[in-house]
Amino acid sequence: MPQPRIKLVVTGDDFGYCPQRNQGIVDCFLAGSVSTVSLLVNACAAKHASDLAKRHSIPVGLHANLTEGIPVCASLRRTSTLTNQCGFFHGKMGFRQALQKQQLSMEQVKQELRAQVRLFKELTGHLPHHMDGHQHVHVLPEVREVFAQVLAEYRIVYTRVPVEPALKSCTWLPAHLHSFYTQVEKDALDSIPVFKRFGIRWPEVYLGLSTVGQHMSVCNLQRALGHVTSTCAQQVVTAELMVHPGYPSQPPEGGCGQGPDDFSQSEERRHELNVLLDPSLMAFFLHQRVHICTFKDL
Repeated sequence: MPQPRIKLVVTGDDFGYCPQRNQGIVDCFLAGSVSTVSLLVNACAAKHASDLAKRHSIPVGLHANLTEGIPVCASLRRTSTLTNQCGFFHGKMGFRQALQKQQLSMEQVKQELRAQVRLFKELTGHLPHHMDGHQHVHVLPEVREVFAQVLAEYRIVYTRVPVEPALKSCTWLPAHLHSFYTQVEKDALDSIPVFKRFGIRWPEVYLGLSTVGQHMSVCNLQRALGHVTSTCAQQVVTAELMVHPGYPSQPPEGGCGQGPDDFSQSEERRHELNVLLDPSLMAFFLHQRVHICTFKDL
């Protein structure tokens, strides 16, 4: 086979969120357009997801979750800086606001991350092949240090650094998303020295912020990958593409204890699935010598 130009890990996020999400991710894996998955261990269909992973030999990592649903650690369900009065995590923006106000205990963050790694091992029979953060929580200030400590403790080598080369020139994202993703990138860049200090690795290039949901298309994926090959001097570039394929959730089933969110019930998940199953995308990968692989292949 010819030398690949890009070694691309395609990660299906939110595995375990609901049976419909699980099936969509598995369909993409069997078609060869998803190569690994990130499991939400506190989600309602986590056991269903782990059973599917075993049946189809799908490489699985941990999608560490500190923002949605209920903690895995039993002691943190009773009283915790990580939860609100109803016992649920503070949410994507609520967690960030509480962190900014210095209201979160990093010791409790470490407790919860360890508990999620242990539950992951119970479900899958092995430690995570990689570990990233649901809603990019793992690159936030303070959290990144604790996250890196837990990865080193369990000898989990790979993570995600969400810095997307073409984000600045992306014109189709609404202003609020562009602003949020720009902050995610800043936090990710600040995380690099921390992750390096703990010997953690990640692909050289990250893709997926500009291609979530309705913004995913074969054309946009071609543009993003073309930007990678035109700006990187290396003969072979390693990259990760984050995707969220699936079939729409059917309430009340889904989520991490509070039911599925609007995005999960929308057609945007199915849209991503359809793009990933489009034969023209796989033909493009073949023509451009994009080799779909797993983290251990990097």
